[in-house]
Amino acid sequence: MARVNAPTDDILFSLRHVARADTLPDWDDELAGEIVGYFAAFAEERIAPLDAVGDAEGCRLENGRVRMPEGFVEVYRELAEQGWQGLVAPEAYGGQGLSGAVLAAVSEIFTGANHSLQMVTGLVPGAISTLKRFGTEAQREAWLPLLAEGRWLSTMALTEPGAGSDLSAIRTKAVRDGEGWRLDGEKIFISGGDQDMSEGILHLVLARTGAAEEGVRGLSLFACPAERPDGTRNGVSVTRIEEKMGLHASPTCQLAFDGAHAELLGEEGGGLRAMFTMMNHARLDVALQGVAHAARASDLAKAYAAERRQGRGPDGAPATIDAHPDVARMIDECDALAIGGRALCHITLVALEKGDQPDFVEFMTPVCKYFCSEAGIRAADLAIQVMGGYGYLKEYGAEQNWRDARICSIYEGTSGIHARTTATRSLTLNGGAGMRAFANFVAENDGLAEAAEAWSKVAAATAASPDADAYDFMEATASLAYRAAWARVAAVADASADPARLRRLAGRVERRGASSFRA
Repeated sequence: MARVNAPTDDILFSLRHVARADTLPDWDDELAGEIVGYFAAFAEERIAPLDAVGDAEGCRLENGRVRMPEGFVEVYRELAEQGWQGLVAPEAYGGQGLSGAVLAAVSEIFTGANHSLQMVTGLVPGAISTLKRFGTEAQREAWLPLLAEGRWLSTMALTEPGAGSDLSAIRTKAVRDGEGWRLDGEKIFISGGDQDMSEGILHLVLARTGAAEEGVRGLSLFACPAERPDGTRNGVSVTRIEEKMGLHASPTCQLAFDGAHAELLGEEGGGLRAMFTMMNHARLDVALQGVAHAARASDLAKAYAAERRQGRGPDGAPATIDAHPDVARMIDECDALAIGGRALCHITLVALEKGDQPDFVEFMTPVCKYFCSEAGIRAADLAIQVMGGYGYLKEYGAEQNWRDARICSIYEGTSGIHARTTATRSLTLNGGAGMRAFANFVAENDGLAEAAEAWSKVAAATAASPDADAYDFMEATASLAYRAAWARVAAVADASADPARLRRLAGRVERRGASSFRA
């Protein structure tokens, strides 16, 4: 497999100059650069070499427990010992208390090196946020240090057979049991549902405390440790590991809860509100996973095309294929998708961290997830096309990049669900405040004021028939967001390591003036 090269310069340029992370109250630019550089080196040298190994070996179920591929236990131990799991955990609970912007950089690099391992470890920040917001002080003291130290990992147990996107159909039942609760039911598609890397696992489980006819109003969120307080195994077991197209080293489990001891997080009946704290973090993380696959695709395509000779140039000398216009076009599209998608995520994350634009963040989260997950798949596919038959082989890693990227537009809400969310809830929430915030974001960029005004008219019309127009509206919205992000990139291109590259790509994006992730 071709070596992984973390795009640290592009990531730091995006955070510093496009998203203006320096406006965050706790931003330390020098420290952020050091952290990103250090993790990139660790990811390239230790995490990335296990990607192909894990893909080939996969996970296995032995005596009811999941065993990770060779080398994963050891590298996770290094990851935890170096403190990466507690990056955003509060210092009072053993974490480093850094911003989500730094986490975003680390998460993207991690995914580009080994998406499967990132998937198993990457749910911890969402669990930390949920405990901070909804846990009692006793719960925070019990579990936050374990998560920050990396001694425990976490899961997000929401989906059930027959209850995927329709949360009102959830049947896992929670009943009071003394001072705690008891969970009975089944969950599916649980990433990292079990593994042998961490000492323990904290399952965050959405379960029904009310009657079935109450729908989502009868749901509550629970913290369910894999072990009981006395050290015995809790009533949580793995019934199978799913066999998947990609992410072979991420155990996607079916879990059975059989009288499992659990504690309520937040208010009874408030599960949906608590769940969205986890899911909104996860959706932006998946958006960055798409960015990571696009960046990996760009790197693979560039490296291959710069060495592969075919045909002759204008001077009659043998030419590498990156000199051919059609190949150059595909490489540029991969590159542009990674840079533009990253900018969208970083702009949204900085706004989230600052906390002064909640309507903008609410509107942009599904747009980022939609655009970047689709962009990652598109770029991964283009890289295979650039590399031809060699891209179709396992040797270079392009085909694994495509297989691993493909899930991004499915989990944490499919692209269709996010399109419908944007065309319905996002247009009407808080009297349309998110819609106006998005239009203002677009209009702030040179040359896009007219496009923002036209989009606002389309948005008003879409609100009248949202279901029928959801896909087309999301395509138009994502395309405009991408152009706005690239306008910001172009405006600060001089601060980058390669201004000419960014100006060329910005020109290509604006000339197309439409979605750059559709053929």
